[in-house]
Amino acid sequence: MSESASPETRPRLIWTTTLMFSLTALVAVTVVPWYGLTHGYSASAWVAFGLFMVFGSMSITAGYHRLWAHRAYEAHPAVRVFMALWGACTLQNSILIWASGHRTHHRHVDDNERDPYSAGRGLWFSHIGWMLRDYPSGKADFSNAPDLLRDPVVMWQHRYYVPIALSMNIGLPVVLGLIFGNVIEMLLLAGFLRLVLAHHFTFFINSLAHFWGRQPYTDGNSARDNGVLALLTYGEGYHNFHHLFQYDYRNGVRWWQYDPTKWLIATLSWLGLAGNLKRASNFQIQQALIAMQFREARRKLSRGGGNVEKWRTVLEQEYQHFLSVLEQWKAHKRGLYEQTRQQLAVQWEHAVMRTRIREFEYLLKMQRKRLALLTLQLS
Repeated sequence: MSESASPETRPRLIWTTTLMFSLTALVAVTVVPWYGLTHGYSASAWVAFGLFMVFGSMSITAGYHRLWAHRAYEAHPAVRVFMALWGACTLQNSILIWASGHRTHHRHVDDNERDPYSAGRGLWFSHIGWMLRDYPSGKADFSNAPDLLRDPVVMWQHRYYVPIALSMNIGLPVVLGLIFGNVIEMLLLAGFLRLVLAHHFTFFINSLAHFWGRQPYTDGNSARDNGVLALLTYGEGYHNFHHLFQYDYRNGVRWWQYDPTKWLIATLSWLGLAGNLKRASNFQIQQALIAMQFREARRKLSRGGGNVEKWRTVLEQEYQHFLSVLEQWKAHKRGLYEQTRQQLAVQWEHAVMRTRIREFEYLLKMQRKRLALLTLQLS
């Protein structure tokens, strides 16, 4: 599972990202453990590592991904600025570039020519390879993000991304190190180790989540649900659900599924810091699950065996029942739409009537003023 292009046809290497990924990984696997074995790390450095990890990664999952890329909810300006700052701390590019590229991925998923990190081009490519070379599929195109181009927080972060990212990744750990007297520890743990882990945990969604797991909602693309990946990515591992219902603020839709990003967004909503949380209806979710069950049953029937015709008849009866329920649901939706349309028409008529009444009142008022002036003229 690797990129098939020959060395002669590969696009040019992007040295900035290649050196960043290489050098940070080298420090994380050599200097970090060496320093820990020879000097040890203080509790404050480990706490900083944990906070940087959570704040940065969840600013990607709840901010870059569900807020900006998919507009699955709305957030208070203070929350948006917080996530813009900590999102820059992960060194995954600006909100504008990240979210626009992710929208392209969803629109052209598994299309090797247009999906920036298509799983069809191999595990290495979808994990990190797509960022190391100047592939045409990875070219920035903001035509799919007019809303982000109008967002002042997004554009502020995009314009000043480099100083913000350097301040968050170097400046903040140094300041904390000066306060606690452990600058090197802070840089190694909250800086290098945290950055490398956050990078690859996030990249697992582009790579492993398209190769490893179940497809309970759709097999129309390579995305898969994987509970193990969800543990590492704050709930992003339920990728099969997400690719079918990308507008839903939840990825782990079941109550027992580990999705702290969903819980964070819900908590922000309860605190009045988020709103307009979008959800797929339970009917739509059940419809997707049942459609996949029918596909699986048909696959098993195609293998042959005893009583195939009997079970094929039963399955066809069930499928007809399924279609009947869908048709009833559609009819109900049409009825609700018509009822809503009629209610809006009535409200519109009432509004027109109220406006006309105010116009009549205004005409009478003006007439009173004219009569008052006439009376003065006659006196």
